[in-house]
Amino acid sequence: EVQLVESGGGLVQPGGSLRLFCAASGFVFSDSAMTWVRQAPGKGLEWVSAVYSDGRTSYADSVRGRFAISRDNAKNTVYLQMNKLEPEDTAVYYCFHNGTRGQGTQVTVSS
Repeated sequence: EVQLVESGGGLVQPGGSLRLFCAASGFVFSDSAMTWVRQAPGKGLEWVSAVYSDGRTSYADSVRGRFAISRDNAKNTVYLQMNKLEPEDTAVYYCFHNGTRGQGTQVTVSS
């Protein structure tokens, strides 16, 4: 059974940083692309970033240059380092694999 557990969210002031974690199990993590998506209040899901099995990364225009995705195959974990956070980044952040997502972690950017 695929399981994804996100953590690391919280309340941060504009310009601050957070690091999100997604612990994965139930599949061959090292062979898998992993994705972060987010859902802001009252809005649909927005793709944020992905890291592929070969280490390549991709980002939405809205976060490129501020966010960095990475993975540790030894720990079956994917990370999202978020810097220079803006109020518009406020959302529940989900880790996705092959159509399955975790419970999400809330990120709130507010002064």
